[in-house]
Amino acid sequence: MSDASIIQKSFKRWKIWMAIALGLLVAGWMVYRSVSEVHFLKVEKGHGNYAWVDFNENGSADLGNSKEFYLSADGEYRKQKLSDILSAISWTNQSFIWLIIAILFVVGRDFFYMWRIRLLTHYDLSWKSSFYVILLWEFASALSPGVVGGAAVAMFILHKEKIELGRATAIVFITAMMDNLFYVIMIPFVFLFIDSAQLFPRAIEGSMRIEWVFWIGFSAILLACLFLFSSIFLFPSLATWLLKSVFSLPILRRWKDKAIQTGKDIETSSKVMRNESFGYWLKIFGLTCASWTSRYLVINAILQAFLHLGFIDHIIILGKQLVLWLFMLVSPTPGGSGVAEFAFGELLISFSQSTLLLAALAILWRLISYFPYLFIGAFLLPRWLKKNN
Repeated sequence: MSDASIIQKSFKRWKIWMAIALGLLVAGWMVYRSVSEVHFLKVEKGHGNYAWVDFNENGSADLGNSKEFYLSADGEYRKQKLSDILSAISWTNQSFIWLIIAILFVVGRDFFYMWRIRLLTHYDLSWKSSFYVILLWEFASALSPGVVGGAAVAMFILHKEKIELGRATAIVFITAMMDNLFYVIMIPFVFLFIDSAQLFPRAIEGSMRIEWVFWIGFSAILLACLFLFSSIFLFPSLATWLLKSVFSLPILRRWKDKAIQTGKDIETSSKVMRNESFGYWLKIFGLTCASWTSRYLVINAILQAFLHLGFIDHIIILGKQLVLWLFMLVSPTPGGSGVAEFAFGELLISFSQSTLLLAALAILWRLISYFPYLFIGAFLLPRWLKKNN
């Protein structure tokens, strides 16, 4: 099968429409759930018509549980109407400015990716070629489950841009290692400044379970990062030996040849990359940090457009996004659809009592940072294939 055929197979039209349809269904479901939910708002005592009773005996008012409230003439809670919630969403000049900033952060994330890929190829890729590579890579990621990503397709895209296959493999492995390294370094840094109770609020049902899943996922990413680093820079033959051993098991034997080839590709990567200077790797990691920071700041800018947030709030939001990203990574749906929107609302509920507002902001976030790649990729792919045939 030719490279073009593999790429065309990966970008089948039904996958594009399935991703779009799934995203729209999730958006519609979130709006319906938020509109139909019962929600209570705390007001001054005597200004409400509902009082609170600790029905589930957890010591805090569950504002979405109607069993915890009863009619009272001098209550301090009132039931929120849809009109009350919608009136809280005010479009000001500041809203438009921060949404423009959010879009600039999306552009920034891809710009730094393009700069990084150019540096990794020692500028053999032009800016135009880098533009195609990164946006088609993002397109592949948007159509794939988070755990799969677009790495395999990226190797073929780079190869079609006149980058040798072994070198293309090296570049993809290095980007994966740098992305994982950024995450591994940021997690301990975040926990130095943010208490785990703020990242995993106890008010959320099953939060302890979420925390355990998070740390298991973090450990897996750390091991993957250590494996890639050791295989590329310390023991090039380690990957081949380990993959050969694992895929010798009867249940995995059918993929043994491909696993061994992957190990040899990692050895090739080591020969290509291990002699670069420390300054070179510092630049690569700096661009990685800039790209991922831009990715995360998209949500910060969207929230700032409609909420009044302080500096510490933004730090907490950045920390929560590290949790959000992990759940998107293990999502079985294209681009994390469904999981991303749900986790957005659950993790950021402490910043707004309005579930409808959070649902609207989650949809806005996906409209800015996810859907454009589906449409841009579908537009660019035929032109790129024609250019490279």
